[in-house]
Amino acid sequence: VQLQASGGGLVQAGGSLRLSCAASGSIFSINTMGWYRQGPGKERELVAILRSDGNTDYAESVKGRFTISRDTAKNTRNLQMTSLIPEDTASYYCYADVNTGDYYDLARNEYWGQGTLVTVSS
Repeated sequence: VQLQASGGGLVQAGGSLRLSCAASGSIFSINTMGWYRQGPGKERELVAILRSDGNTDYAESVKGRFTISRDTAKNTRNLQMTSLIPEDTASYYCYADVNTGDYYDLARNEYWGQGTLVTVSS
């Protein structure tokens, strides 16, 4: 399974960016998929997760500003980020908890994509 992230970049405070992550490979189903981030000198933290039942989890610091969604290509998740602030500056990592194989021989694993850098200038 591979996770391909895109959409990072430089934006001014108050601006918006959209991140996308596409999962590919021998995927039977996706349990959860979303985004974590790691800022300079900080630990990696959850940003937003979309579960298979449609429920979402967001970091308190991004609630009301970020929205995670599922693309029509079902193995893609998007993160719409609005009202960005300098504290959102970080490398953003796509994450997926995936079932692979077939119905009678499933394996469950976690995968990480490469980081995509988001820089918010003040």
